[in-house]
Parts: sequence; structure tokens; C-alpha cells
Amino acid sequence: MALTALLELEFKADALDDAKKVMTRVLDETRAFDGCVGIEILVDQKNEARWVVVEKWQSQEHDTAYRKFRAGEGAITDLGPLLAGAPKLTHYNAL
Repeated sequence: MALTALLELEFKADALDDAKKVMTRVLDETRAFDGCVGIEILVDQKNEARWVVVEKWQSQEHDTAYRKFRAGEGAITDLGPLLAGAPKLTHYNAL
């Protein structure tokens, strides 16, 4: 069954240029990961440092493999210092 993951990120205001560079690389890698159907980035109209990344996956198994990759060899070590707070990840299934 297909799955949608929402990743909420808030960057430090003075780190937005660096965040865009890091996220461009990260999202290119994510789009190429097996099972990724697509990604959309939404930017808050009132706070350009607040983003929601909408990830669509072919299945729960594909998403789980991706999260395992990001927790291990694909860890994004240069993202943490750019964040204003902890990211929030939620998963959804379509009705």
C-alpha cells in the first residue's frame, strides 16, 4: 500500500541559504531512492524558514528502508546545525 510521509522542518533564519543547498542534495538523493514516487516541498507563506516535505512512497517497506538508510550510511550530518528545532515526521495512508 502506498504511503505519504510529512516531514516538518524549521530552519534558523540565518541558515536558509545553507539549508537550501543541503536540502537540494538530500532531496535529489531521496528522489533517486528505490520506492520514492515523488517529493514536494511546501514553504510557509508567513515564515520561509518553515518547510513541510511531502514524500510519497510505493509502500511502507520502501519508506522503512529509506529511514534505515538515513539513520546509517545516508545520515545527513550537516542538517542538524541548520535547524531551529527537532524535525517532526508523520506517516499517512490514503483512504
